[in-house]
Amino acid sequence: MKIILVFLFIAPLALSARAEKDYSSLDSAASPETKSRFAMLDDVRILANGLLQLGHGLKDFVHKTKGQMNDIFQKLYIFDRSFNELSLQTSEIKEEEEQLKQTTARLQINNEEMKNLSQEMNLKIEDLIQNKIQLQEQVWGLEDKVTKLAVIHPSAQETEEISSLKAFMEQQDNHIKQLLKIMEDQHVQLDRQHDQIMELEDKLNHIELQELAENSFTGEQTEPEAIPSSVRNATVVTHKYEGAAPDCTALYNSGMRLSGIYTIKPNGSEAFDVYCEMKYGSSWTVIQNRVDGSLDFNQTWDAYVNGFGDLNEEFWLGLNKTYSITKQGDYILRIELQDWKDNKRFIEYAFSLGGLETNYTLQLSRISGSIPNALPEQTELRFSTADRDLDTINDFNCPENYLGGWWHSECEETNLNGKYVAPRSKGRLDRRKGLYWKPKKGRYYLLKSTKIMIHPTDLKSFDWIAQPDGF
Repeated sequence: MKIILVFLFIAPLALSARAEKDYSSLDSAASPETKSRFAMLDDVRILANGLLQLGHGLKDFVHKTKGQMNDIFQKLYIFDRSFNELSLQTSEIKEEEEQLKQTTARLQINNEEMKNLSQEMNLKIEDLIQNKIQLQEQVWGLEDKVTKLAVIHPSAQETEEISSLKAFMEQQDNHIKQLLKIMEDQHVQLDRQHDQIMELEDKLNHIELQELAENSFTGEQTEPEAIPSSVRNATVVTHKYEGAAPDCTALYNSGMRLSGIYTIKPNGSEAFDVYCEMKYGSSWTVIQNRVDGSLDFNQTWDAYVNGFGDLNEEFWLGLNKTYSITKQGDYILRIELQDWKDNKRFIEYAFSLGGLETNYTLQLSRISGSIPNALPEQTELRFSTADRDLDTINDFNCPENYLGGWWHSECEETNLNGKYVAPRSKGRLDRRKGLYWKPKKGRYYLLKSTKIMIHPTDLKSFDWIAQPDGF
């Protein structure tokens, strides 16, 4: 812009100097006068044409600049409006938090007063109980005297004394009953005050975790509980049988009905132990189980390939073992989820799992379930860990940031091998590292436990019978 202004300033000066030079040549020759005049007109036309083109360029530049400025102003307006709305919401939350704190403080004062009153009433009750015991002893003594006097006709004075004592005893007994009734009412009021204080303290402690109240399966239809095996608690026993079963379903078809640890030998693979869960009229091979966060799932690539954990508690079976099972035929993948309110959901996929040469690529196709899908379908998902990230998006390492190996897809929000975080943990970053199920269109479901199992679709191909030793 500065260069254009300089050009506009210098151009008239150059033109003027050229004109003076031309006029000075009139004295030297008369014939070139006409020629120099026509030369000046040509220069003026060229300069005018250049200035016209420059004007058009400046006009286009001004229009473009105005459009860009309008876009910037519009974006700034939207940003200011969003910021103001966010500020209003933040102010409302702070006001609500302050009100809760004030209410809690008042209730705590009332609770202290009620506790002191309760202690005083308890002391009075103890005194009354002692008085009642003494009066009962006196009554028993009087009853003995009355019994003895029943044989001998008492005098009028003795009869009057007995009547007065009975009236006094009835009066004392009524007084004790009234005091006990007052005490019961006081205890009921104390219980109500205590419940209110606990409720407000719970709201105050969770004011930064309001999302957690929504991140459960509440309000949706719950999954019916599976009918357990008759001896479901015998899960700490390792069962070994003759022959070589290809998977847990084959063991079930051969007559096994106890959930627990079994040894299987898929075709073309070495024998290894798995946990078989007998339910839904068959048996599922469990490949992942998380219940309490006792096992750290932030493991290396080799650990996820070979497996880790305790089959009776939390564990990851291993990608290599899972692949050796699934390459025998078509399998169903079932994921069971439980939130922190103990509501349960499930989802089932038809799936295929590749071997080490494909980095254990997973492909899914949803079949059924009681929760929205949160994993990409008909897409090749390669398994990644913090020390072997195969799908780094924008220099953002998913396993390193989400603390656990998984079939990540553009660092999506679902990760069942992440850090185990309880609902009382504070901070958005920690919650994003926890166990959660996040559909693309839906809210977070924070999870308490997860279980991943597989089951063949063609049961006839697994009709296996235990063979005698040496088969």
